[in-house]
Amino acid sequence: MHTMTDKRIIFDKYLSLLEQKREAPSVEYLHKIVKSHLIKIPFENISKLLLKQKNATTIPDLVQYLEGIEKYNFGGTCYSNNYYLYLLLQHLGFEVKLCGCDMKNPDVHLISIVTIDNREFIVDGGYAAPFLEPMPRDLKTDYVIELGNEQYILKPKNDEEKSHLEQYHNGELKHWYTAKPQSRNFDEFEKVIRDSYADKAMFMNAILITRFFENGSIVLRNLNLTETIDGKTSAAKIVFEEIPELVNNKFGIPAELVRKAISKLSELKDTLS
Repeated sequence: MHTMTDKRIIFDKYLSLLEQKREAPSVEYLHKIVKSHLIKIPFENISKLLLKQKNATTIPDLVQYLEGIEKYNFGGTCYSNNYYLYLLLQHLGFEVKLCGCDMKNPDVHLISIVTIDNREFIVDGGYAAPFLEPMPRDLKTDYVIELGNEQYILKPKNDEEKSHLEQYHNGELKHWYTAKPQSRNFDEFEKVIRDSYADKAMFMNAILITRFFENGSIVLRNLNLTETIDGKTSAAKIVFEEIPELVNNKFGIPAELVRKAISKLSELKDTLS
């Protein structure tokens, strides 16, 4: 177990990686934390593929996670990115709960719901989406986020107090999730996380790395590289052999680690299907 002092040191490290200082909880501070988390910590499954090769069945611990960010420009997928962001917000004194989201299957995504001044916000740093701001839940009309050829629409809460989010790619509905407001424990997601390492699981058979900036994003989805800067989007097809160097150049993840991570990949699954 970590002592309180250890915990503070670990979370101070986390904050320093985000280039943030400690402040009292506020809407403004929440905005700062969420934005810096999205910009500094990518959504990527390279580190997950490497964990799979070590027979992992759960996420790295917080110290390993932060070390991966610092040394290799890793981030993680939804379970690690959103769970550790939740722990950070909790540590900083925010009123926050960990919540499950249903997609085609129940509880396959995690988010945080933060309450400030009697208002609830969804915080999601693990959907490979440009949620650079906390998203309000007290909506009267659709809340729309656009970036390049992607559009995300958060709907007003339904009668069960759930929030529904839709993802469109080139105008076509590709993904969605329904966020449930009940507070959950992380260990309730143990089976879902274990299943995410199964041989047939999506992120064991695909490559997805997404990095956000103040003015755009860069996304590698299998053999497709998409860059959006200041509203202009360019797309390029690449060949499998180019991936390690490209990921090194564009995302700062060492080429030799990428090469090792993708060495077992054969057929690449479409992450938008």
